[in-house]
Amino acid sequence: MRIVAEHLSYTYNAKSPFETAALKDVSLTIEEGEFFGIIGHTGSGKSTFVQHLNGLLRLPSSMKKYRPKKPKKGQAPLPATVLKVGDFDLTDKKTNFRALRRSVGMVFQYPEYQLFAETVRDDVAFGLKNFSEEKLTDEELDSAVRAALEVVGLDFDELKDKSPFELSGGQKRRVAIAGVIVTRPEVLVLDEPAAGLDPLGKREIMELLHRLHREWCKTVVIVSHDMDEISENCTRAAVFADGRVECVLPPRELFRHAQRLTELGLDVPLTAKLCALLQERGIEIDCDFTVQDFCAKVLDYARSHPKQGGGRA
Repeated sequence: MRIVAEHLSYTYNAKSPFETAALKDVSLTIEEGEFFGIIGHTGSGKSTFVQHLNGLLRLPSSMKKYRPKKPKKGQAPLPATVLKVGDFDLTDKKTNFRALRRSVGMVFQYPEYQLFAETVRDDVAFGLKNFSEEKLTDEELDSAVRAALEVVGLDFDELKDKSPFELSGGQKRRVAIAGVIVTRPEVLVLDEPAAGLDPLGKREIMELLHRLHREWCKTVVIVSHDMDEISENCTRAAVFADGRVECVLPPRELFRHAQRLTELGLDVPLTAKLCALLQERGIEIDCDFTVQDFCAKVLDYARSHPKQGGGRA
């Protein structure tokens, strides 16, 4: 499912003293099959944008009582807003938003805090029952829940009757993710998926997301403030700033603009910082800013320059 947004704007608390423009004429395309990153400082609009993708935040034109406003005399009409996820037109009031939410899974930050059912089985099954167009049998629910738990690395028979609140922190997060992917969404959106985890936990959760990307969801979109996470995992990343899209680039190109990212209140990956330090010493390391590629290029440079000096790897 291709995601296309054009001229997307959104205002919180419109026509009140607390009016805040969260998105300002955002245009962004995410291709089917991407592992896409969205970055930006707090208040940049990134979370507001992704909440539009499954209709958690809806455009006025998608509301039943909406009537388009006529432009004032002599005023040029505003460009039409486009927001499409696959075949779903999110600007249209006739769109089946239940089907959309089945196709676009949303995992919020610290999803383990949103567990609520008495058993793991019931918690994971909730979304499937809620978004299905027809009633499912217990056997069909159990089959879907089993598959979702197994793909996130959990044993259905061992955990199905346990309270989710008895599980470890890592298990809770995996159960919460299973509860979203149980509908087999084509697009999976995650807000800070590795938040609060130690380095091992971060690596495990990103390995899980790549497995889901290969086997379960065609497109994965992550919102993250961790630039190492973006450089190691994403095909491209969009930088949000003050409600607008600053740029959309592959990490290899994006993190060459370290000064501009710093001006926007963002960090850069550790590998980019190391490349900058080496450059100050006359050593050019041309890498994609993943740890693996950085280490390989540094070793290549060391082998070809046994004595310290300027050069390019």
